[in-house]
Amino acid sequence: MNKKIRLFQSIHFKIAIVFILLLLVTVEIIGAYFVRSLEQQNVDTFKTSINIDPYIQDKLATDLMQEGNETSDRDIKSTISQAEVANSGQVQVIDAKGTIRGNSNVNEQSSVGQKATSASIKNVLYNGQTYEGYEYGDKTGAAYTKIIPLKSTSTTGDTGNIVGAVYISVNMNSVYDNINQIVRIFLIASLVAGLLGTLISIVISRAITRPIDEMKKQAIRMARGDYSGQVRIYGQDELGQLAVAVNNLSVRVEEAQEASESERRRLDSVLAHMTDGVIATDRRGNVIIINETALEFLNRKNEDTIGVSILKLLNIDKDYTLRDLLENQQELLLDFSEQTDHDLILRADFSLIQRETGFISGLVAVLHDVTEQQKNDRERREFVSNVSHELRTPLTSMRSYIEALNDGAWQDPEVAPQFLKVTQEETDRMIRMINDLLSLSRLDSGTSKIDLEYLNLNEFFNYILDRFDMMLKTDNEHTGEASSVNQSEKRKQYTIKREITRRDLWVEVDPDKFMQVIDNILNNAIKYSPDGGVITARLLETHNHVILSISDQGLGIPRKDLNKIFDRFYRVDKARSRKQGGTGLGLAISKEVVEALNGRIWVDSQEGRGSTFYISLPYDPLDDGGEWDEA
Repeated sequence: MNKKIRLFQSIHFKIAIVFILLLLVTVEIIGAYFVRSLEQQNVDTFKTSINIDPYIQDKLATDLMQEGNETSDRDIKSTISQAEVANSGQVQVIDAKGTIRGNSNVNEQSSVGQKATSASIKNVLYNGQTYEGYEYGDKTGAAYTKIIPLKSTSTTGDTGNIVGAVYISVNMNSVYDNINQIVRIFLIASLVAGLLGTLISIVISRAITRPIDEMKKQAIRMARGDYSGQVRIYGQDELGQLAVAVNNLSVRVEEAQEASESERRRLDSVLAHMTDGVIATDRRGNVIIINETALEFLNRKNEDTIGVSILKLLNIDKDYTLRDLLENQQELLLDFSEQTDHDLILRADFSLIQRETGFISGLVAVLHDVTEQQKNDRERREFVSNVSHELRTPLTSMRSYIEALNDGAWQDPEVAPQFLKVTQEETDRMIRMINDLLSLSRLDSGTSKIDLEYLNLNEFFNYILDRFDMMLKTDNEHTGEASSVNQSEKRKQYTIKREITRRDLWVEVDPDKFMQVIDNILNNAIKYSPDGGVITARLLETHNHVILSISDQGLGIPRKDLNKIFDRFYRVDKARSRKQGGTGLGLAISKEVVEALNGRIWVDSQEGRGSTFYISLPYDPLDDGGEWDEA
């Protein structure tokens, strides 16, 4: 491969030949440029030579202003004969009315006295500007035309009105003949040079491009993964040695590609089937590998993450540096709840990519989804805290009253009944709370039995509302009888307004549990509505659902609390809710029941304007007749 290359076999010699050909082409281009410049120069010189002396123009203007056409025409003819125009050009004098008054061509004297038909002459007479252009005739060929306006000169020397124009027409055949002769010579020379250059180029290009073309084809096959071909060696020059190197490279690349492909397939298979996210970086902390699970966690696309710093990708660049991760591979908890539309908490474990020499070439981060685990831990802590707090309050109250009774208050006929009544109320509230907790526990574990049956939701909803109307009526009667005894115990007044469709809506629900849901919402509406308030109950039908809503005129729910209103033990006004006997579990139970019925419950509220609770249940309209008809 390192043999000495002869001069005529050297590619440098071949490249020199190519440069010579390029030089010839350059000379031809320069020659064409000069021919074009010469043509332009001849035309410009010809146009410059076509003109009439100013004194001739002034005299023609004076002649046109004379009175008497015959005398004026003779003077114009005499003046035209004195004008000298290059290349025997034809000169015509036209007055302001467009009439030809003189013509230097002896053979066209009959045109004198006739109107000029050229639009260019009319334009010059109209605007007073010199016109230059070309005219082409079948017999005369190309002609250069120049029209000069003639203006009268006042005694003060200012130009006055246009009195006529001078029309000059000169044949350009002689100019183009000279130019065509030059171009003809240039074309012949270029043709000969082109033929010789083509022959030389073909011979040399074939010698150079054949091995290069074969190497190109081999490189394309290698890019496609086909390493079976071999490049033919035509000689011992540089191209021959390059062909040998390409053949050796093909073998080496095939071996390396097989090993790399095998490792890549193993790595891709491992990464693709991992349930955890994996991110690998280079030594600068920029991402070079990321699997699909990590992309789903971070809600990113692969092209948007490659090359990005892992600190920015995990949004920890404000708290940590790359050196912190390299020196201390601690476990991190990353909360992405604000960046995504759902709760997402990841645990990131870091490890180093280290060579045998100890050189750190990168970092690997493994992301574990611990959202559910963290959520369960948080809910468990909150639940224990809430239950402890809710039970501690009534127990503390009962203990205080029992101690007071034990210290002798039981002997006081006025105080003892009140203390016992408070103790009984607190006991009842704890019993209700325990029962609600048991109900939630059964719903969570799935042990609560759902007894589904078809019922007319229209009648069922009206039945529940009738119960509340009856309770209101009964309370008012009892309160009226006892009003003389104690006005402070008067019940809150309210009105239930109904906006319920008259159509029968047969829906599959559990009557007992669904009644509990409506009771919870109605009781809340009564508790938080002002005295004399209106509670609006609505029932309507949509395409595939029935929507039940209950609206009150209470204080409303702040926007920040709307998403938490169905959480267990959550109260907007904790002191007021506890005072009114609520356990904080009613809405949580309602949500569990509605979702068990494949429905949805939500709330819409504004502070100071009341709240509206909505319940949506799936509804499939039933046709009359069929299996519902009696035989």
